[in-house]
Amino acid sequence: MAEDNEMQARLVVDSRCEIGESPLWDAARRALFWVDIPAGTVFRLDVATGAIRSWRFDAPVGSLGLARSGRLLVAVGGEVLLLDIDTDARQRLAMVESRFPEFRLNDGKVGPDGAFWVGSMHDVAPNEQRPEACLYRVSADGRVERKIDRLKVSNGLAWTADGRTLFHTDSRGPWIDRWDFDPSTGALSGRRRLRDLSEAEGRPDGGACDIAGLYWSCGVSAGCLNGFDGDGQLVRKIALPLPAPTMPCFAGEGLTTLYLTSLHKGLPAEKLAAAPASGGVLALEFPVAGVPVGLFEDA
Repeated sequence: MAEDNEMQARLVVDSRCEIGESPLWDAARRALFWVDIPAGTVFRLDVATGAIRSWRFDAPVGSLGLARSGRLLVAVGGEVLLLDIDTDARQRLAMVESRFPEFRLNDGKVGPDGAFWVGSMHDVAPNEQRPEACLYRVSADGRVERKIDRLKVSNGLAWTADGRTLFHTDSRGPWIDRWDFDPSTGALSGRRRLRDLSEAEGRPDGGACDIAGLYWSCGVSAGCLNGFDGDGQLVRKIALPLPAPTMPCFAGEGLTTLYLTSLHKGLPAEKLAAAPASGGVLALEFPVAGVPVGLFEDA
C-alpha cells in the first residue's frame, strides 16, 4: 500500500456543514451540488463564478441524484422528491422508507440502469443501531424495490466504468462489499465481502470509482481517502487536511477533479480547533479520471 503525500487537497467552500454529504457533479451546468444532512439543505456551487445557491427542506436530506431532465432527485426524510432548481417546483416520486424518523434515507446515487439507488440507516446513537436498514432501487415510475437488507448504515455506492460491478458499504459494519450488477435490469448477484475495516484504517463512508478500477472510500474516522482494488486490497491512501471526510465525487473537465465533503458534527473540540474548516468542501487534482454518475431516466 502506497501512502500519497503529493496530492494536496485545497479548501473550495468553507461551508461548515454539520454533515456535508453527497457531492454531485452536473456537467451541463458546470456545477457541484452537495447537502448538509441535518440542516435539510441542498447547495450548488457554480465553479466558474464561485456563486453558491441553496434550497431548504423540512426533513434531513440524505443524498442527491441528477435526472436526464435536469431535475434533482432529493432523498428527504423517508421520501424521494424531484426538484426543479429553476422553478423550485417539488414533486414526490416515492415513499421509500416508511419508518422515518427512526430510519431515514442516507447515501444514494443513480446507477447505470437509470434508477435511483438509495439506502437507509437506523438514525440513533451508533451503539443502539439495529441491522434493519435497507438498500432500495427507485425507478422512474415511482416503483420501489428492496434490494439489500440487514444493514445499519447503507453507504458507499459506486459502480465501475463498465457498469457491471457495484461497491456498497455499511458504515457501521464496518465493511465493503462487491456485487455483480446487470446494468440493463439492475439485478444483483455474486455478493462478496471485500474488507472489514477498523476505525484507525478509516470507517467507510461515501465512495466513488475511477476508470482504472479503484474504489475510493472516504475514511471518515481517520481523515483519509482509501483506494481499494477489486479484491479489497488497499493500494493507495491519501491523507486529508480535515479529520472527517464523508464522500468523494469526480468532477470538472475530464472528471479529474475530485471533490470531497466533510462533517464537523460530533468531532471533539481539539479536532475542531486544529481543523476549523471541518464541514467544508475540499478538492484534489487527480491523475486518473473518475467514472461518470448515471442519469435518472425521467425523460
